[in-house]
This record gives sequence, structure tokens and C-alpha cells, in this order.
Amino acid sequence: MASKSLASRFGASRRFLNGFLAGAVVGAAGAGLTALQFLRRRDATEPEPHEPAEKVALEQFGFPLAGMETRLYTNHALSYDQEKRVPRWVLEHISKDKIIGDADRKHCKFKPDPSVPSAFSALNEDYIGSGWSRGHMAPAGNNKFSSKAMAETFYLSNIVPQDFDNNSGYWNRIEMYCRELTERFEDIWIVSGPLTLPHTGSDGKKAVSYQVIGEDNVAVPSHLYKVILARRSPESTEPLALGAFVVPNTAIGFQSQLTEFQVSLQDLEKMSGLVFFPHLDRASNIRNICSVDTCKLLGFEEFTLYLSTRKIDGARSVARLEKVLETLKSSGVEPDDYFLSRYGKKLEELKAKEQADAQREKLS
Repeated sequence: MASKSLASRFGASRRFLNGFLAGAVVGAAGAGLTALQFLRRRDATEPEPHEPAEKVALEQFGFPLAGMETRLYTNHALSYDQEKRVPRWVLEHISKDKIIGDADRKHCKFKPDPSVPSAFSALNEDYIGSGWSRGHMAPAGNNKFSSKAMAETFYLSNIVPQDFDNNSGYWNRIEMYCRELTERFEDIWIVSGPLTLPHTGSDGKKAVSYQVIGEDNVAVPSHLYKVILARRSPESTEPLALGAFVVPNTAIGFQSQLTEFQVSLQDLEKMSGLVFFPHLDRASNIRNICSVDTCKLLGFEEFTLYLSTRKIDGARSVARLEKVLETLKSSGVEPDDYFLSRYGKKLEELKAKEQADAQREKLS
């Protein structure tokens, strides 16, 4: 009886001991887990080691700001040079849909960009009487789809001092060629901007110097560049077409072909200090746009006829309209059917207006 009681007590003690040991193990594990979680929480909430005192001291009042951040608009983006008061680069995207529409540049005015601090902005007064025109980098004619987009191209952040003949002539013809590309490519990306390139003096030494205009010292570039990237369509497997061009900021005649001003993208990047289309896979098969397309600008007759046709809409009197036709013929260019059709319609409109005005004067 005593042995049975002892065995019973021993068995109970063994069950208790086993349970105690199991509990102790589980408890210890739980305690360890709790301690680990506590330590992790403490590590997460503990502050990072102090930054070096030198770095803190350098950053205390901030670093100088150059204002060259990317500025976005409706259909173009740019980086602005606050020192020279001109853009460093202007990027735009054009397509067939964007170059047609009701937007009219006669409703637009050149004015300072409200996003540029006034201390670093050019003013219209800087250009007036300077001998240089206000040259668009993203042209107004590429934004006929939107009055807002067109108006934004007249911000002076998109403008550089440009030779008058270059602006209305050769550069204009390059812009027209870009719009013509939309007939054969669905998407065109264009980057344009100014360059101040070194010149070699009589002593054989190279130097960079440039004229400045106005009280704000707006820098006159020695050259202008344009990079064109064309895609046939988003679904096309055809390689992208690319071309880079650098033209002097002077009058250029009709004899010069666009290919004469073509440079490699790498050379332009060295000249400008910019990397163009950084997300472009240059290892892929990219074609020379002048091999894929014509790179042919409008000739003298075509261009003169185009400009004269545009002047028809701007004529405000019969005398002014007749002057447009007279000037065209004196240049040795014969008007085509399209010109004559537009001319005839405008002539009827102006004659009716002048007759109505004369009638009102009689009645008054």
C-alpha cells in the first residue's frame, strides 16, 4: 500500500515535472521571443547615428540654387539658364493632331514666364531695338491644337536672341520640315536650344565670348541646335530615326542643305554638356533620319509662296492685300491656284468691309 502510494505520488511528480519542464521551455522560448521583439522595436525606434558635423554644417543654410530644374508646360518642357536668361534646352512632342487646330498666334503676346523669378527673367525691353529677334525654341506653329499650349511658347523662357533672317528663314524652314515629318511618322520628339561655342582668335587661341542685350544682359548664342527623334508608330518594329543639327545664328541662304549642319549626337552632347533622350536605348538599331527621310527643306519658290499665302490672312485692307500679290510677283514667283483662291476670297471680304465702312460714314 505504501509502495503504491509512493508510486502514485512519483507518477504525479513526474507528470508535474514533465509539465513544468515543457512549460519552462515554452515560457523561455516565449520570453526569448518577447525579448527579441522588444530589442527589434527598440532598434527601430532608436535614432540613426549622428551625421558628420561637417555635413550638418555644410547643409545648415542650404546649397546654392541654379534654377535649372525641369519646368513643364502644356506641350513642352525646358530647363532655364538663370545667368544667360535663355533656355538651356526645350523639349516638345508633336504629331499630326497637334499641328492643326484653331489656335492663332495673333492672340499671343511675348511675356516673362511667371515661373521664373523676376530677378532672372528676360524682358521684352531687352529685345526691342537690340538688333535681334525673339526666337522660339518650341515654335508656336507646333501647337495649333491648344490656345494655352501656343500661348505658353511665347513665354520668354522659351525665347533666345536670334538673327532676324535666321529666325524667319532657315530656322523657320527646319521647323516646317519637322511638321512635315508628322505626315510620315506618328510621333516626333524635338529638343532645341542655344549654344555659345568657342572661336579661334587671330593668335590661335580659343575663347568663348558672346554679346549680351538689354539691361538684363540676355546672352546672344553663337549657334542653335535641334535634335529630332521620330517614331513611325507605337506598334512599329521599325528602328527610331534620329538626327542632330547645329546651325550658326546668322542668315543662311537657300543653297545650304540641312545635311551640311548635321552632327553626331555624341558631338552635340560634348558641345552642350547635355545628355539627350537619356531613356533611349542606344544599343538598339537607331537610324540616321537623313537616310530614312529626305531632310530636304523647302526651296526658295515654295517657301516664298508659303510666306505670301500666310500674309493674306493678315491683310487688313485691299491696298495691303494687293501689296502681298505685288511683292510675290516681284520676287519672280508665280502664285499657284491655292494662293489665288485664298487671295480672291480675302479680296471679296475686304472690299465688302470697306464698302460697309464707307456707307456708315455717309450715314453719319
